[in-house]
Amino acid sequence: MKESQTNSVFKPGKKNPSDRADQATLASRAIVEQEKLAREKKTARLRQLRLEKEAAEEAANPAPEKRTAQKHK
Repeated sequence: MKESQTNSVFKPGKKNPSDRADQATLASRAIVEQEKLAREKKTARLRQLRLEKEAAEEAANPAPEKRTAQKHK
């Protein structure tokens, strides 16, 4: 009897295949979420850099004033 108890305690039981699938699903969702956050962070950083660059270019090269057409008499 003592031998059967030690074998049942140390032997891993059969795992349900859905448990493994659930683990894979959770892991993949975590990876996708991390990639999404990294992509959003990068996009925000690049947008900020682009806006700063456009503002610097606008300050350095102001747009020429529009001329209104004058009628010749």
